[in-house]
Amino acid sequence: MNLPTMVTTARIMLIPVFMVFLLVNIKYGALLAAAVFILAAATDGLDGYLARSRNEVTRLGILLDPLADKLLITAALVSLIQLDRVSAWVAMLILGREFAITGLRLVAAAEGMVLSASKLGKLKTISQIVAIVAVLIDFPGNQALLWLAVAITVWSGIDYFAKAAPVFQEPRGSGN
Repeated sequence: MNLPTMVTTARIMLIPVFMVFLLVNIKYGALLAAAVFILAAATDGLDGYLARSRNEVTRLGILLDPLADKLLITAALVSLIQLDRVSAWVAMLILGREFAITGLRLVAAAEGMVLSASKLGKLKTISQIVAIVAVLIDFPGNQALLWLAVAITVWSGIDYFAKAAPVFQEPRGSGN
């Protein structure tokens, strides 16, 4: 396992640590959870940078990186729902978009189209991280930040579907 993949794996391994700090009633738990979440989120860019700069892009890394991202956001949202700090609607809109885009990427790839990460997709990720941290530390206006993240998330999802429109314009095979 190369260094970039180790960084991605470490991000995945931080998820249960984050959840324990957040969900177990311990002193400063939410603050510790926020610190672990920020650390895990910060490694997202690091693993990609290391993989590209060291010419160590692997299939395993290509699989694990987006999986780690989705697991981290999912763990945070589900935990915050459990604590009644995030609406299930917010989580469903964010996670629904993630599932939809993952499926879209699979269909596009099967048709020979690559849907690379866009600037709007990166803004979506940043907005989600900022909103989740704001909720974790009980920052004033955190619910507004969450809904802003939802808006950017939905907008980026629409953008990806618009870019992939050619995949859906011609029927495949026998009229499917």
